[in-house]
Amino acid sequence: MGAFHAYDIRGIYNVDFDKDTAYKVGYFLPELLSADKVLVGRDARVSSPEIHDYLLKGITDAGADVYDVGLATTPMVYFGTAHYGFKASVQITASHNPAEYNGLKVSRENALPVGLDTGLGQIKEWIESGRPCPVAAVPGKVHQKDMRKDYVDFLLKYKGDWSDLKIAMDVSNGMASLFVDDIFGDQPAYIYKDMDGSFPNHEPNPLVPANVEDLRKLVAQTKADIGVIFDGDADRVMFVDENSRFISPDLMIAVLGHYFLEERGEKGYIHQDIRSSKAVGEYLAPMGGIMNTWRVGRAYAALKLRELDGVYGGELAGHYYFRDFFYSDSGLLAAILILNVVAKKKAEGVSLSQLIARIEKYQNSGEINFRLDRKQEAMDAVRDHFMSAEHSTAYMDFDGYRVEFPDWWFNIRPSNTEPYLRFLCEATTKDLLDEKVAKAREIISRFA
Repeated sequence: MGAFHAYDIRGIYNVDFDKDTAYKVGYFLPELLSADKVLVGRDARVSSPEIHDYLLKGITDAGADVYDVGLATTPMVYFGTAHYGFKASVQITASHNPAEYNGLKVSRENALPVGLDTGLGQIKEWIESGRPCPVAAVPGKVHQKDMRKDYVDFLLKYKGDWSDLKIAMDVSNGMASLFVDDIFGDQPAYIYKDMDGSFPNHEPNPLVPANVEDLRKLVAQTKADIGVIFDGDADRVMFVDENSRFISPDLMIAVLGHYFLEERGEKGYIHQDIRSSKAVGEYLAPMGGIMNTWRVGRAYAALKLRELDGVYGGELAGHYYFRDFFYSDSGLLAAILILNVVAKKKAEGVSLSQLIARIEKYQNSGEINFRLDRKQEAMDAVRDHFMSAEHSTAYMDFDGYRVEFPDWWFNIRPSNTEPYLRFLCEATTKDLLDEKVAKAREIISRFA
């Protein structure tokens, strides 16, 4: 059962999980969430149709009805869950993972995420214990549900004037392909717009620099003002500036402040994850943004944003969450809003790179991954060394450790989805950054 993770069920299909797992997840889900109707969507991966068939059979054998939306982005399923009042939904996807992976993202009422701590662990326990799955006396039925128009209409409400904007866009052969024509039309210069679950051009993970290289070239060739790249299921989006430089996704949390805090005049909590740059909060504070820092991942971010009634939020991984979108994440909505800001700034004579330069105050290491088993010991050793060497100004211990000092800070945390310990550091100067990273590497190497 290696496919059950903190946020979702995901792994290499027919290695980490199989059609029997899909069937049992479907069977137990109605009971878990007290649902007699389940909304289901899927991505275009080669294994998705088989998973879809067995998931639906499990749901209907349990006596619940399925409302099948067919091919969908993950945020479209979030939208449908909340907008139509479903108590349970499943999107079949492995998001940004390579083609041989697949998985299930489960949501409950109001599109709230179901993670290992909030239900997936119970399903895992029921499956591992061999709990029987008797077919209901009255099996459920499958209904086809067309929600495309409602979803597109919702997104188009946010579209601004991009008439003077040159856009380059990499759709990554992923699920954003379903909607880019409706939303962005013929304006962008597109690459990899055809949906193809084998991902023939690059893996659908924009955080890997090699996967953004073709977009960077396209921005240069077309002299675009901005480059946009979606991941496989379109719940994440990332950006390249007019100089073909990749923008760290956490900095775009600050950019969104120009829409929500300035243009709309909303004030209040803005969510960021524990890895986000200190510069984000410093940039948003004068606009009325109050930063809230919390754990990494949708299973935590969406719940926290709702708990705070926050305006919006984002993560280093390129997820952006919106109160307007049921406190959920949407790559397409984030792209629309970012383009609105970039278009307005261009009209003021400010390029995207110039805007980012106003935000980005620190030298940042990016996430550095270490593959090791003794993760907790290594984390404790790094924390203890730095906290004993100098006075800290802030300490967080809810997702690994984040420790802040007057002129630098670090986060060290175990990955929830991969066998890595991740270290990230930010400092006021490059020399200080290099010094701290080198020391952290030395300490962590003792535990390899």
